[in-house]
Amino acid sequence: MKPNTFHLLFAALLLVARTVHAVQQPHPLGEDGAEKSQSAFFQIIGSNTEAFPLKSTTVNADISGVIANVEVEQVYTNTGKTPIEAVYVFPASTRAAVHGVEMRIGQRIIKAKIEEKKQAQATFNKAKAEKKTATLLEQQRPNVFQMNVANIAPGDEVHVLIHYSEKLAARDRVYEFMYPTVVGPRYSNKGATAEKWTQNPFLNEGTSSPTTFAINVNVKAGMPLQSLTSPSHEAAIKFNGKDSATVALQADPKHGNRDFILHYQLADEAVASGLLLHQDKDENFFLLNVQPPARVKSSQVTPRDYIFILDVSGSMNGFPLQTGKTLMLDLLKSLNQEDTFNVLHFAGTSAVLSDQPLPATLANIDRGVNMTKGARAGGGTELLPALKHAYSLPQRSGVSRSVVVITDGYVDIEKEAYKLVRTNLNKGNVFAFGIGSAVNRNLIESLARAGQGEPFVVTDNAQAKIAAGRFRDYISSPVLTGIEVTCEGFAAKESQPASLPDVFADRPIEIIGKWSGEAKGRIHLKGKAGHAPYEATFDVAAEAAKGLANPALRPLWARERVRALSDDEAIRADAETTREITSLGVTYSLLTEHTSFVGVDETPHDTLADAQTVNQPLPLPQGVRNAAVGGQPATPTVTVASAGTTP
Repeated sequence: MKPNTFHLLFAALLLVARTVHAVQQPHPLGEDGAEKSQSAFFQIIGSNTEAFPLKSTTVNADISGVIANVEVEQVYTNTGKTPIEAVYVFPASTRAAVHGVEMRIGQRIIKAKIEEKKQAQATFNKAKAEKKTATLLEQQRPNVFQMNVANIAPGDEVHVLIHYSEKLAARDRVYEFMYPTVVGPRYSNKGATAEKWTQNPFLNEGTSSPTTFAINVNVKAGMPLQSLTSPSHEAAIKFNGKDSATVALQADPKHGNRDFILHYQLADEAVASGLLLHQDKDENFFLLNVQPPARVKSSQVTPRDYIFILDVSGSMNGFPLQTGKTLMLDLLKSLNQEDTFNVLHFAGTSAVLSDQPLPATLANIDRGVNMTKGARAGGGTELLPALKHAYSLPQRSGVSRSVVVITDGYVDIEKEAYKLVRTNLNKGNVFAFGIGSAVNRNLIESLARAGQGEPFVVTDNAQAKIAAGRFRDYISSPVLTGIEVTCEGFAAKESQPASLPDVFADRPIEIIGKWSGEAKGRIHLKGKAGHAPYEATFDVAAEAAKGLANPALRPLWARERVRALSDDEAIRADAETTREITSLGVTYSLLTEHTSFVGVDETPHDTLADAQTVNQPLPLPQGVRNAAVGGQPATPTVTVASAGTTP
């Protein structure tokens, strides 16, 4: 690092000089022109924690039926002698509808209000200049938020509470509640135009953060529970009855470097199908869950053409790449002899096994296996060029193609990737596998949604083989096709999604919308399960008799509408779409890309000096190595491992 660069960084982080040492500050392009991650390394030198204004994160979640209502409490402190502005980048579930923020300072409670993003920033800056404590919550991505807390006086403790609702889905009849704890580093080749959050500092590999993480979950399933487990953490689980339980994870810094995942299954592997209704003074909302029929095994599997795209960039070094290799090997070995395939590895550039589709002979599969075994991780994460390369490859005539992407998703081009996949939908559907303990689920889900495929998340090596088998089942025999929904005597409107694609996974079909008039009539769903017709009917009046108070449906509908509009915006950005997203955010008090929450404590601190900005360093996700942040450049090559080499 050049001396002047070091001094500039040192000056910008004056407050943290005694406790934090800058190990590496890579540029978007390194001194040698090689692609680098937009992040910096930090390691703790002393025991003082002035560099870590975030003291703790505590999550309290109440799961009722299929809806989770979540409160996240972040506690910020200033242990130094000068005022600070704390900046903290943190993740969220891709399905979260954030609809409330409040700030507590001593006995004072300040409710944040939703404003258009630029106006919220101006409100925050004005309060900051007037020496008032203020908080600003912004959405940087659908699953990445940034919290700014200005003018934390020496010795002060500020509590920020975030409220959101989330619809839980079942896959293979297992429900999952997931709370992500850390944002992984994001590779960017945008240079000076890269967003500031992508440049967030990360702790050196193996360095523990002093910030604690705790979670408490109350589960009221509404039906008897068969099982309840956390595959990610050793949580304390207590059953309080046949249909309820509590899950607790005590405060500990070690808990905050990977997604918290909770799985639960209902008795007899049932799924809560049915209709939820909410009647409000201005608008009414409904949520329909339909469990599809059991998968019909096809007697004849249609031949397909596959392109397997494996991320071998620096962030995949170690555990992620080993897991990715295991998955790839299982996928390759599950090919049918009538199939054709190709393999593409990418980092800063990409390398392909063949310039033509290869028949799935044993010899060709061995070629793909050896290429995969020989892969080494390093370099940037140029996903877009890799996708373009894959789409440019010749396709077998008259055969459907599936593009299979395997990556941790540590890139900042979600919208660009969505647009590319959607505009090339005629060249194949997309199945995306997210690899690692803190996957960028927004990218994985966006790729699959755009490509009308399915997303998968593989958090450890043991799940790779299971995921490969599940993928093959999905491809060979979709659960339900040709889905149509009609209403008889029920005035439904503005439903999301607008149209339903074929269902591959064994998961409920979800439709959320508005309704007017009386809660009566019927909703019909029909389609094909294999070659046989399938139909389900729901009596609206009977469901209404169970209750018309489900207030979480209001923000959940708005969140789904915003997601649909954001998908449109990724393909064709226009002022009208931006205005509609902004209007939805303001009307429904919802955090969006164009609206933010801002709260101001009107009590000024007359004696405060100008606050020094402190960017809260984040731990690297579990299993992710230093190569994810400023790794060495690498170009993938078709390296053939010798027979018997383990992946």
